[in-house]
Amino acid sequence: MDIWQIDKITLFLLLFIPGFISLKVYDLLVPSEPRDFSKSVFEVVGYSALNFAALSWLIVLVHANGFPAAHPTWYLLAIIFILFLAPVVWPCLWLKLCSWPPVARRVVGPIRKPWDHVFGKRESYWVIVHLKDGRRVGGRFDTQSYASSSPAEHQIYLEEIWQLSDDGAFLSPVPYSKGMIILEKEIVAVELFGVE
Repeated sequence: MDIWQIDKITLFLLLFIPGFISLKVYDLLVPSEPRDFSKSVFEVVGYSALNFAALSWLIVLVHANGFPAAHPTWYLLAIIFILFLAPVVWPCLWLKLCSWPPVARRVVGPIRKPWDHVFGKRESYWVIVHLKDGRRVGGRFDTQSYASSSPAEHQIYLEEIWQLSDDGAFLSPVPYSKGMIILEKEIVAVELFGVE
């Protein structure tokens, strides 16, 4: 048996590509450790099989009664959808389903750390960062700000730094400041306030 025969390569690619795409998209959407695909082969093939099972009605439809010869463009589009587009959609649907309250109460959320959950929403906040040396840094986390995601060390870039009163009120922006990057090893806590 020669594994390099064209039919075996085609079969491998058919079983590998959709699952690989789904896992890559999922990894882009959910912060996690880098995936070792040499240890995820069964997972990849399993997701490909689920993709084919979910789209079996379409696979049967486009292979029935000479459809490929009669409608070559639609056939090609269906193959592209089955192999490349649907695998992109499945992780997005799964994450949407996980955030739906009836499901969210019954499954473990895919995002493991509160840091990733909060900053992954890409919302604007007034922020007070409490540092280990007792200082507090106040600022605005907005469209030009950034917070790292797992597995990277948690760092936060605040695009505006503000002077704080003793009771934590935001007084005024620090003149000429272009923001501040604060490293995880310096942070004790992060307070978040809504932006009006």
